[in-house]
Amino acid sequence: MTTRESASWRIVIAPDSFKGSLTSIEVATALAEGWRAARPDDEILLAPLADGGEGTLVAIEAAGGWEWRTVRATDPIGRPVEARWLRSSDGRRAVVELAEASGLSRLAATEHDPVGASTRGTGEVLRSVLDDGIRTITLGIGGSATTDGGAGILTALGAAVMDDRIELAGLDGRLADVDLRIACDVTNPLLGPTGAAATYGPQKGATPDQVAQLDAALAQYADRMLSAAERDERDTPGAGAAGGTAFGLLSVGDRFASVRLLPGVEVVMEETGLRDKLNGADLVITGEGRIDAQTAFGKTALGVAKLAHGQGVACIAVGGGVEPGGVEALRPLGAVVVPVTERPQTVDEAMAAGVDPVRRCGERIARLIQMLSPYDGRPARRVPGMDKGRVVIHPNFDDPVPEWDPDDMHPDDPMRELLR
Repeated sequence: MTTRESASWRIVIAPDSFKGSLTSIEVATALAEGWRAARPDDEILLAPLADGGEGTLVAIEAAGGWEWRTVRATDPIGRPVEARWLRSSDGRRAVVELAEASGLSRLAATEHDPVGASTRGTGEVLRSVLDDGIRTITLGIGGSATTDGGAGILTALGAAVMDDRIELAGLDGRLADVDLRIACDVTNPLLGPTGAAATYGPQKGATPDQVAQLDAALAQYADRMLSAAERDERDTPGAGAAGGTAFGLLSVGDRFASVRLLPGVEVVMEETGLRDKLNGADLVITGEGRIDAQTAFGKTALGVAKLAHGQGVACIAVGGGVEPGGVEALRPLGAVVVPVTERPQTVDEAMAAGVDPVRRCGERIARLIQMLSPYDGRPARRVPGMDKGRVVIHPNFDDPVPEWDPDDMHPDDPMRELLR
């Protein structure tokens, strides 16, 4: 039991961004506003999230304890840009987002250069972090415009990447003290039909011929890297992330104190303290632009649903678009999926609608909860691993009659003590 008023809930709102439309902060704020319209007395904690791609810095900074830093870098096609990164208040840790310097969002559609785009700007940001004396770095690598295998990053950090060989002797010696966590949300290998070029090249503007060209170039790059680093990471799950950026960094892992490739949403949940925020919560609302078959492969909604399930907290996932595959991915975790859309519409129409449908979705959920909640409006407490009440059959009954286990009943149910 909590010390809150009996009818008051504690709600954690932890969505990802609706990519191309709303930031995770905008989504969380809109859901909260809608919820408060229906249930103004509830306690609401905002915990906007990301999966390692665009929005990762904003989501982590919103949790507190971080300071913005800005550095001059180059964008994917070599133009100067101002790129941000985060420095922890104690000066010991940094968070870098590849998309800040090397993201597809840096380019207009007519500027996409799938063959020539470089991650060099991200390497320049990392060099700035090293100059600041920081040796514990989290790098989110989603949203890239590149398929260079991380060659640009390595070049900015001192390696020589040439057509016939790669030389690593010039790599920045400070990397030996760096613990690098790479946050990504995919498990693709570097090469082949599910590799970096085939899977993500078309999103970056690559034609079918260019996809084949990029895959062949990455294969040659992997061979040169094997000769230089004596490590073969091309088949490592996730090596194809960000156009092979993960591959490049994993290949030179021996030059770092440590390099780890981790699910992006888990990294962001850790950095934002979501586990602690769920302690004592009655409900968590997560969500993302699309809840579809890809949700099963480590997207934000799945990560939150797993964490909530383990802590015995009910979970609702809202989606700008919802498909059966996404519903099925979350069903085993007891999460309920709710679409934001209110009428048939195109993706462009949904993205142009802004925050209002999200706000109304939050209000609908709260009113439905209010309608269905038993007794005084408080939720029945869940326990880890319990998706529904257990039915107990008493073995001494000649004609067994099922009864609800009193431990699974609402604490204020008048029948609870009678059944004990």
